[in-house]
Amino acid sequence: MKLMTDNALNRNIKVMIAYDGTDFSGWQTQKNSGARGGGVIRTVQGCIEEALQKLHKHPVSLTGSGRTDAGVHAAGQTANFYTDIQSIAPERFVPALNSLLPKDARILAATEIHSGFHARFDAKARTYRYHIIAGRHALPHELRYALQLWNRPSVERLNSYARLLRGEMDCSAFATPRDPSESRFRYIFNAGFFVQGGVLVFEITANAFLWKMVRAITGTLLFCEEKEASVSAFQSLVEQGDRSKAGPAAPPQGLFLWKVDYGA
Repeated sequence: MKLMTDNALNRNIKVMIAYDGTDFSGWQTQKNSGARGGGVIRTVQGCIEEALQKLHKHPVSLTGSGRTDAGVHAAGQTANFYTDIQSIAPERFVPALNSLLPKDARILAATEIHSGFHARFDAKARTYRYHIIAGRHALPHELRYALQLWNRPSVERLNSYARLLRGEMDCSAFATPRDPSESRFRYIFNAGFFVQGGVLVFEITANAFLWKMVRAITGTLLFCEEKEASVSAFQSLVEQGDRSKAGPAAPPQGLFLWKVDYGA
């Protein structure tokens, strides 16, 4: 049976989604070809599409603003789907879907939007946050959502590196070799560290990101700070575009897709 796609008679519903990525194999629906007899890997998109199918009594396709990897969380993922249900107000999709979803995925908001809206292609900027517990013991629940560091890195030094991440940039130094993107240039609007509630937070906003790019940037910034590298050394690393000379990727549990912007 075909998934429901764009149709002039269908309403386009935009949803905001939050999820704990710990027990998900990322956002995107995927087949487990390696399992005996096939099977479906547990993903966020797959779980929500299951809920949509139960609600509609037929398959419905969900389009996300972008993919997140296994173990990565979201506080503000955006997606859209087309519905042939005419009798329900848009906001009522929130409790209807949440009643069918597992507890580690929640619909936060739902609005009806023009038929041409596309959650991925219409996004102007995406913001990620990486959370770090530094210089203290993390509480047990915090370890699911942050990286534990025993040292206290210098926020000032970290920001001296982060300030170089601005504008149209070749991000090859932070690109995994398996990234399928044709271009590794991305426009970075802002990047920086701040402390909030005893947690060190790295926030970065760009028009789009390469596969595992935020984790690679975070790991490299922390690596350079630990080595007390100069700002010029970090700049040289970025300009060389050699992933092997950058730092290791930070683990996934500290990373959140924080918000997606659709404004100018």
